[in-house]
Amino acid sequence: MAPSFTARIQWFLLRALGFLIGLVGRAALVLKGPKFASKTPRPVTEPLLLLSGMQLAKLIRQRKVKCIDVVQAYINRIKDVNPMINGIVKYRFEEAMKEAHAVDQKLAEMQEDETTLEKKCPFLGVPFTVKEAFQLQGMPNSSGLMNRRDAISKTDATVVALLKEAGAIPLGITNCSELCMWYESSNKIYGRSNNPYDLQHTVGGSSGGEGCTLAAACSVIGVGSDIGGSIRMPAFFNGIFGHKPSPGVVPNKGQFPLAVGVQELFQCTGPMCRYAEDLTPMLKVMAGPGIKRLKLDAKVHLKDLKFYWMEHDGGSFLMSKVDQDLILAQKKVVVHLETILGASVQHVKLTKMKYSFQLWIAMMSAKGHDGKEPIKFVDLLGDHGKHVTPLWELIKWCLGLSVYTIPSIGLALLEEKLKYNNEKYEKFKAVEESLHKELVEMLGDDGVFLYPSHPTVAPKHHVPLTRPFNFAYTVGQVLSMQV
Repeated sequence: MAPSFTARIQWFLLRALGFLIGLVGRAALVLKGPKFASKTPRPVTEPLLLLSGMQLAKLIRQRKVKCIDVVQAYINRIKDVNPMINGIVKYRFEEAMKEAHAVDQKLAEMQEDETTLEKKCPFLGVPFTVKEAFQLQGMPNSSGLMNRRDAISKTDATVVALLKEAGAIPLGITNCSELCMWYESSNKIYGRSNNPYDLQHTVGGSSGGEGCTLAAACSVIGVGSDIGGSIRMPAFFNGIFGHKPSPGVVPNKGQFPLAVGVQELFQCTGPMCRYAEDLTPMLKVMAGPGIKRLKLDAKVHLKDLKFYWMEHDGGSFLMSKVDQDLILAQKKVVVHLETILGASVQHVKLTKMKYSFQLWIAMMSAKGHDGKEPIKFVDLLGDHGKHVTPLWELIKWCLGLSVYTIPSIGLALLEEKLKYNNEKYEKFKAVEESLHKELVEMLGDDGVFLYPSHPTVAPKHHVPLTRPFNFAYTVGQVLSMQV
């Protein structure tokens, strides 16, 4: 399965192009200077911002804390911090305060006990934020695409409606990459989001605005989506918690763009949060009836699970090497599992993981069960109306005139080149099936696979353009998630 000489030349040219574009971006950043280069968000001092969603809901149900005070605390934090990180791109503060007041009034009037309230509204009065790609009534739903800048949601995405029914109160919508197809959250409508730990570093994508918003204590729970790493990379880069559920568990309805055909197997809506204890309750709410497919209430003892770990992909020439600090961190986890918990941990070498990017291309370009081709990215750029010529947009971008970001233009330019002919497709399809079988046999019903989310910690802005294939680490995780 060694790549051909021609393939190596093609990937080298792609890397070279990305490197040059990245240098231009970095030079612009240095010359112009980030607006808040010497600042990072102030530490949290408000006690209400240091509680999980579950803790806040409990205090509100017990009438120990007023919902309006919780919401006001988050609004104050957002006003203070968001101008630096640009995580939330549209506020709904006035509506949120009215909804918080309604919660307090309802609690003052009703006599329902805490247990009943918890069952009906597990997130009563808890603030949350929503990735802009999802519909939130009255809020923009452009996915960072200039052609959709005037698109306003008339209804709520299914998961947003479910969280509202559970009592949660939306504060606003968060930034994403253009059409959710890149691992920097930046677009021509809202600009770029910045990492709260260092504003010169990326927040990841495509749910990066959500990631940095949660990390900066501007929200406590949030809605994200993931097709190749869009929840997991921002969670890793921003130090929060995120989960890409099994396909079909959480409804995807109400987001743009919506995957169709084979891609539906990989697009998943999932929870993102600042505290781990909120993940399971959020998933239960967001899944709705789909939660019956999972056994979330079954007791699990970690020492009874089988753990497997792999420190890197095996040496793909497309990806960066995994940082030694990350390898050492993973080894610490292994030692902890073995010595403290007494769990069984086995080091494995899945050699086919180094073809993650190639397998991803094969899967994403596959025809649906009905034989139809997947929607072309260049058509999404035009929002199925305006004709887009990628080469012309590249020329305009060089002149500062294009309404599209360079990652999107690059993908549109290379879309046809990235597709495999039937022979290559069948070859990588066979590899994917073989790897899938290997994973199924290894993990069984009680296996856990420890694998890096990314080869490096959050890179500086524009650096992803010089390392466009590093997202393949979360792509590799997708292969195991289909088990």
